Amino acid sequence: MTVIETAGVRTLAGHAGAVNSVAFSPDGAWLSTASEDRTARLWSVATGELLHTLSGHADAVFSAPFSPDGTRLATVGADLTPRLWDPAAGTCAKELIGHTVAVFGVAFSPDGRLLATTSYDETIRLWDTGAGRCVRIMQGHSDIVYGAAFSPDGALLATASGDGTTRLWDTRTGACRHVLAGHAGTVSAVTFSPDGALLATASFDATVRLWDAASGDCLRILSGHSGTVWSVAFSPNGTVVAAASEDATARLWEAATGTPVRSHDGHTDSVFVVAFSPDGRLLATASSDTTVRLWDPAAGRCARMLEGHTGAVGSLAFSPDGRLLATASTDETARLWAL
Repeated sequence: MTVIETAGVRTLAGHAGAVNSVAFSPDGAWLSTASEDRTARLWSVATGELLHTLSGHADAVFSAPFSPDGTRLATVGADLTPRLWDPAAGTCAKELIGHTVAVFGVAFSPDGRLLATTSYDETIRLWDTGAGRCVRIMQGHSDIVYGAAFSPDGALLATASGDGTTRLWDTRTGACRHVLAGHAGTVSAVTFSPDGALLATASFDATVRLWDAASGDCLRILSGHSGTVWSVAFSPNGTVVAAASEDATARLWEAATGTPVRSHDGHTDSVFVVAFSPDGRLLATASSDTTVRLWDPAAGRCARMLEGHTGAVGSLAFSPDGRLLATASTDETARLWAL
């Protein structure tokens, strides 16, 4: 394990494969990294010290989010078996057995009592995080299920699939409430607005769609990108939708009307992820051009370019207080940037 610190940036080195994702604990004290090297790692945000190496997966680890209260960490990957960990101790609390192919997506419910996992086996499973048992299997998609998002009240789960649809599920009964059809390609990402009234989906068809979460009706089609849209996010106040695309741009629209706000140009290759800072004053984009850019979404200008990674940057996360940005790269490192 190596920590390299220069002015305003700390490099967390030690993984022996690409780092697929980064996530902060809810209190901002820890950072998790998930890697192709079959491990997840937990780091001290304050010092950069490696706290725990979470070993046990038999293949690449794709994601490692914390529960809302920070007492659990979930890992999913290519080895079929999600795991729940005690992050303080660095020990595996539960192995969640049931999926038959790689598990790609994972999300905790807002109250932390449920964990949703999505798989190449075309199913979604809901797990009781306390008991570590599967309480529901949701079937209906006809292709890989790439991701999932809980509504802010936890009553609904939205899932995005390679079959070109998004499904809305009742988390209490497991029943499918709505099938959101309309995209002409894989649905790559899905997210709820902060108030839970809207759902945004991103697709390989180069569009974003906004849906009424209650009725399942498509309200608006957000066009402008010329390539796959990989990521979509609402601003913290829910008024703006941002998307990141293969066309090397990020675009913003008004959520209420679908009116284009602006295109953020500057990256020279695919933009994989877009995220707003907690206060909404910054927009971060990560690209395969090895850079991260920070934008002022109100002024429409690039406020800062973060350079240092030597491989594609595929994941980023703001700290809960918005003072740090974490990034993950194929160069086998994660970085912590002071903002």
